[in-house]
Amino acid sequence: MAAPLVFILNGPNLNMLGVREPHLYGTDTLADLDAFCAAEAEKLGLAVDCRQSNHEGDLVDWIQESHGRAAAILLNAAAYARTSMAIQSAVRAVSTPVLEIHITNIYTKESYRPRSLLSFVAVGIISGFGFDSYRIGLQAARGMIDAEPQG
Repeated sequence: MAAPLVFILNGPNLNMLGVREPHLYGTDTLADLDAFCAAEAEKLGLAVDCRQSNHEGDLVDWIQESHGRAAAILLNAAAYARTSMAIQSAVRAVSTPVLEIHITNIYTKESYRPRSLLSFVAVGIISGFGFDSYRIGLQAARGMIDAEPQG
């Protein structure tokens, strides 16, 4: 039997990991994050499909693609988490459970930033643990998959 598939979707500017504000995001790259997620998923008996785009529509398309295909989504929509009604609507439209993931603690950012729109539709939010946010997300996804009724 094939391992359950988890989409790991990363939004704008995450392609700049390792360069962008290393004091906040560290020096590891997006390729490092993808390798980290693949290794963690393998330990949990999961398969991952890691993708990144700076374009909102790509994220919407990938969320829609998950419907009936992926067991869960780890979604780091970055700034789009706070601004995108389209991404929020896409999450509402699919049966795939979505976990909102952030490398940094989004609740300690500037007060002018709006609240996450994804928080209204995500199963849960994991924020502030660096790359470990993804590991925790994969563990949560595994738990949700195992809790689903079989057959």
